[in-house]
Amino acid sequence: MRLLLATAAAAALFAAPALAQDPGHDMPMPAQPQPTSDMAGMSGMRSMMSAALGDYAINREASGTSWQPDASPHAGLHLMQGPWMVMVHATIDGVYDWQQGPRGGDKAFVSGMLMAMAKREVGDRGTVQLRAMLSPEPFMGKSGFPELLQTGETANGVTPLVDRQHPHDLFMELSGAYAYRLARQDSLFVYAGLPGEPAFGPPAFMHRLSIMDSPEAPITHHWLDSTHISMGVVTAGYIHRNWKLEVSRFRGREPDQHRFDIEAPKLDSTAARISWNPSANWALQASWADQKSPEQLEPDENIRRWSASAIYTVPFGHGGYWSTTAAWGRRTSAHGDLDGYALESAVRPNLDWTIFARAERVASDELALPPGAHGPAVTVGKVSVGAVRDFSLTPHWSFGVGGLYAINFVPGALRASYGRSEPQGAMGFVRFKLD
Repeated sequence: MRLLLATAAAAALFAAPALAQDPGHDMPMPAQPQPTSDMAGMSGMRSMMSAALGDYAINREASGTSWQPDASPHAGLHLMQGPWMVMVHATIDGVYDWQQGPRGGDKAFVSGMLMAMAKREVGDRGTVQLRAMLSPEPFMGKSGFPELLQTGETANGVTPLVDRQHPHDLFMELSGAYAYRLARQDSLFVYAGLPGEPAFGPPAFMHRLSIMDSPEAPITHHWLDSTHISMGVVTAGYIHRNWKLEVSRFRGREPDQHRFDIEAPKLDSTAARISWNPSANWALQASWADQKSPEQLEPDENIRRWSASAIYTVPFGHGGYWSTTAAWGRRTSAHGDLDGYALESAVRPNLDWTIFARAERVASDELALPPGAHGPAVTVGKVSVGAVRDFSLTPHWSFGVGGLYAINFVPGALRASYGRSEPQGAMGFVRFKLD
């Protein structure tokens, strides 16, 4: 881990490799460092552009072991350090959040992530990858930030968070993976993290190209991707061409209110996922999980989860793209079945502007008063739209200014407590990005 963080820090501070165009995509791709020989250059480029888990472009790999379309741009600053390919990527957002009504509020906070990855080939057929991801969100406080209709986890070990989004842990991922190529398009892999991400759902929302520019967490977070920080994960998988089958054992309990620590691992839950990328523009997945005691305040309750998603991404112009994700998730517990749906899309017409939008619908039984008490399930929804304008500071650093507006839809049974049937919300933000 010291090698990974030290090398990534050096890359961020001192390295400035030029960007080259990948002929396969109209997207900026990292150029190889100057080789000492033609053979060394070929090896370095192959190591840089190839994925860690199989024989496909590195662009396909997203959070954990999840897949995104091959046509996705691969963000990050890259360089070679001996046999290691190192990548570092960072996004830091300064956000002011306002949520309307008696269950709303306002708050200024910092969110984002710093991610570092190091990868090398081992022998003729093996690849090792180390990855770390850190978040500044614990510094916002245990209670997180106001977000109407959001539920999940706890602020202090006593009170459930309702109409607020919890901060993510300081250590979002500390993982390692080893892959062994059986043939050119067949491989086996094992992935382990403390914390890590099991084989469930689409890529985590802060990694999905269709919405990663928004600082607002989806209200479907605990239907689709809340397991992206699991304190203990081991995943084994098999890849054949554009198919992937994988199974995970992981700690079902979601992170507690102590956001700066690493909790003891306990592999008590199971997840399985099948993924298929039928073309460079598509990534499809279906997954299932048996999650033991996910909520700290309800330790005797287990949840069965299902999800399915489709991601479509197409590049165009100079560094532009359009990416859309459609996803469904179901949570089944002693309280019944609860479904959540999300449709999100982002358009980047050029390197300066990104426009994003999301529509969600969930059935929730935790929005009644008192907060967190299970009541009759109600269907609520949210639509948000926003944009961000980026300004280049250096070849790899940019500064952005953005904002979003959200409208929430609550049924008549909740209208009195929310103050109106369509309470609104907004966020303004600035960001620094290393890319």
